[in-house]
Amino acid sequence: MLTYTYVDNSNVFIEGQRISAVKLGLARNLWEATQNRIVDHQWQLDYGKLHQFVCGDRSEIGGAKLWGSPPPGDSFWRMVEAKGFKVTKYEKSVSGTEKKVDVAIAHQMTKDAYTLINRKDSEITLVSGDKDFVPVVEDLTKEGFHVVVAFWGHAARELRDAASSFFDLDPWHSHLTR
Repeated sequence: MLTYTYVDNSNVFIEGQRISAVKLGLARNLWEATQNRIVDHQWQLDYGKLHQFVCGDRSEIGGAKLWGSPPPGDSFWRMVEAKGFKVTKYEKSVSGTEKKVDVAIAHQMTKDAYTLINRKDSEITLVSGDKDFVPVVEDLTKEGFHVVVAFWGHAARELRDAASSFFDLDPWHSHLTR
C-alpha cells in the first residue's frame, strides 16, 4: 500500500506547542490555551519522527508533502526536506492567516487523488485538524479513497467524522518532541 501524506505545518506545530503549554501548566486546558493564545515557544516538533510515524517505510511512500509559512531562518526548510518531506512555502498574509496554504493542500490532495493514487491500494493521510479540509476529505471518502486524518485529539469533530479513520497524535506528543 502506498501512502500519500499532506501536512499543514503551522497547524500541527502550533497545536503541538499548545498541548505542551498545557502539559507544563502554562494553561489549565486546551480551551484556555486557545482563548488566551498560550503556547510553549520552546516546544519543537521532530519532523523525522513525524515523517516515520505518518508515512511509514520509505518503500511505501507515494508522496510526503508539507506546506507552511517559513519561520525565521531558511535552514528549517532544508532540515524538513532532509527528513523526507517535499516542502512548499507561502508567506503569511498581513492578518497572519494561511488560507492559501489550506487551499493549496486541498488542491494537491484532490489533484493527486485523481491522477496518481490507486483507490484500492493507497492511503491518503492528512496531518491537520482544520475543519476547512472537511469538503475535500468528505468528497474523497465518498469517491472510495481511504483518507486518514492524523492530528492532536482536539481536531475539528467534523473533520474527524469526514475521514475514513482518525489517528490521535496526543499519546505520542512526547515521542514527537525534538
